[in-house]
Amino acid sequence: MPAPHRSHRRITIVGGGFAGLTAAISAAEAGADVTLHEAHRSLGGRARTDEAPYRTNEGPHALYRRGPHYPWLQQRGLLGPLAPLGLREAARIRFHHHGELHRVPPLALLRLRSRTDAPVDQDFLSWASAHVGEPAARAAAYYTGVATFHHDPGLLSAAFTHRILYRTTRLNPEARYIKGGWGALISRMADHARGLGVRIETGSRVDALPEDRPVIVAAQLDSARALLGDDSLTWSSSRTALIDLALRAHPKKQRPAGRRQPADLFVVSDLDRSGWIERFTAQDPTLAPPGEQLLQGQVGIAPHETRADGIARAERLLDAGFPEWRERVTWRRDALATGRTGAVDLPGTTWRDRPAIDRGNGVYLAGDQVAAPGVLSEVAFTSAIEATTLALSAARSATGARRPAP
Repeated sequence: MPAPHRSHRRITIVGGGFAGLTAAISAAEAGADVTLHEAHRSLGGRARTDEAPYRTNEGPHALYRRGPHYPWLQQRGLLGPLAPLGLREAARIRFHHHGELHRVPPLALLRLRSRTDAPVDQDFLSWASAHVGEPAARAAAYYTGVATFHHDPGLLSAAFTHRILYRTTRLNPEARYIKGGWGALISRMADHARGLGVRIETGSRVDALPEDRPVIVAAQLDSARALLGDDSLTWSSSRTALIDLALRAHPKKQRPAGRRQPADLFVVSDLDRSGWIERFTAQDPTLAPPGEQLLQGQVGIAPHETRADGIARAERLLDAGFPEWRERVTWRRDALATGRTGAVDLPGTTWRDRPAIDRGNGVYLAGDQVAAPGVLSEVAFTSAIEATTLALSAARSATGARRPAP
């Protein structure tokens, strides 16, 4: 796509993650003169992917194909190759329930999925328990931990958690995996932005709002709060223990009666607590060296729990789904993510109650904890598009006001 004709409209973007790059591309396509500042030496934010040999994302990442960002990326040729998720991988999904592994989840999950009456002002557990009983309601709530990262999604708004349940239990799964990790997507977006004329300045920390407006702040909410000096910029998020593992490929040793060691599972979803382990090399072997498997997992932890508590639960989930995994470890990393897991809505609130995109005086917010609909990165995308639309309108108004009368 050729670079559009440049106008006198100037837009500054603070933050070079998925939201910031979305805003930069959208603004440049509309003819604005765009400068993007990223404090780190590399772009991507939480969408960064580590360099080889283990190409890990910051926690499990997937792209939901029914989200608004999917066709937007596709139309611009930015999706790139996607790692296939075939029937073989789907057959290797297990659900950890009542301490055992099952091939299918409780049928109550599908019964709840079909309902359309989940209320905003009631917690999910209470609402779901009235329809399928408390044990099944808890299992359904914990299942949504894959996309809420919350330690107890049953405490959240029924409407919010049910929407996650609906999106994540499709018989034709929405999740798609970017080959090479999300960093590959970020690289394509950055190249595309530069091709449109966007000036990208990495290692450029912005400690005070630029005087030249409009400005789109596409940073974490706590960073935006400090930059804007606005204590109202808060919203509920989650605390999550993350675990990354590289394992030697499963040995093909003989078992009694001539049975071979079964292949590693693809996913273990915990329905007894909030937790998820995924073998990302099942669909993209390039993420680890030949002969090794890359696993990434996340376990939601309560405010009073420690990272060690979460990692211990992750290890118990590994014990259930990947026996003898300790003997096969070639690399490991543990981490704690706090306030970096997107917005969650408590009973009585929706995405509309989150911090507004328009902060006044030519300042706009974009990110995954602001007032925009969607799931996970969809919130960042949608808020970036809205922030760009508002910023362009403000820039046009300012340009018109400065133009001398004929």
